[in-house]
Amino acid sequence: MNLRGRNRVTAEFNMSSMTDIVFLLLVFFMIASTTIVSTNALDLVLPKSSGSSEEVKNVSISVTKNQEYFIDTKKVEESAIEEQLKTLLKGQESPAVMLHVEKGVPIEKAVTVMDIAYRNNFKVVLAVDPK
Repeated sequence: MNLRGRNRVTAEFNMSSMTDIVFLLLVFFMIASTTIVSTNALDLVLPKSSGSSEEVKNVSISVTKNQEYFIDTKKVEESAIEEQLKTLLKGQESPAVMLHVEKGVPIEKAVTVMDIAYRNNFKVVLAVDPK
């Protein structure tokens, strides 16, 4: 009497479905990585237009070798810079400060003006001489 069944279970493994899954994952990650890199490659701030032109007033701050501060052409003390800037740039949408620092001035003096501008949300542009 033969009790063995006719249907045998084979211990083989079919790799075709596994290769399909690996290939699809490879394609997915290749596409995902290229779109992530290309969209964040440049961080551009594009200009906006409201249809009317506004006069933007920039304030110029100069620091001399003698560590004297000038707002435009008016000499001011270091302690009075912040109040002067607040009054001059009050009501402007995006106030900007041009910082002119003479060669040889300690960096702490320039950082003082930059810190004042940072605390009051003023944009700072460091002026340099072209080569």
